[in-house]
Amino acid sequence: MAEAALAFGSNLGDSRAMIAHAMAVLDEMRGVSITRTSSFWRTPPWGVEDQPDFVNACALVATDLSPEALLTACKDLEKALGREEAVRWGPRLIDIDLLWMAGETRDSGALTLPHPRMTERAFVLVPLAEIAPALEIGGKSVRVHLDALAGEETARIVKMA
Repeated sequence: MAEAALAFGSNLGDSRAMIAHAMAVLDEMRGVSITRTSSFWRTPPWGVEDQPDFVNACALVATDLSPEALLTACKDLEKALGREEAVRWGPRLIDIDLLWMAGETRDSGALTLPHPRMTERAFVLVPLAEIAPALEIGGKSVRVHLDALAGEETARIVKMA
């Protein structure tokens, strides 16, 4: 079983319940077991700013799926939960991204591992640092990447009770 990191986001409907449900469904899938989850974090929108705040979280999973199969499972789950493709970085019911998988790198049209922009996004790094601060991405820990983003972007991220 390989370890992988997933990011979850939602800003339509009951976002917290949607993410929790997506995590539960993933955990019940054959070949996927969630081993650790972050808290839920309220985060400002990124990319398209004229939309509601997001709820974001991350999870570590143990899986015997290939990176491509895990990504397909995540995208199939998004569709099953009602996600419709719309504006890039726009509002969404659920978004599940494969961030990293132990020992795996990819650079194709379908999948890039580690996720190419994860170290630039506090809404990913804050919850990931909660559960895997020492995880190395590009030769630096998640914590170091997060510290490099300190400022207004991280100041607006709030842990939900």
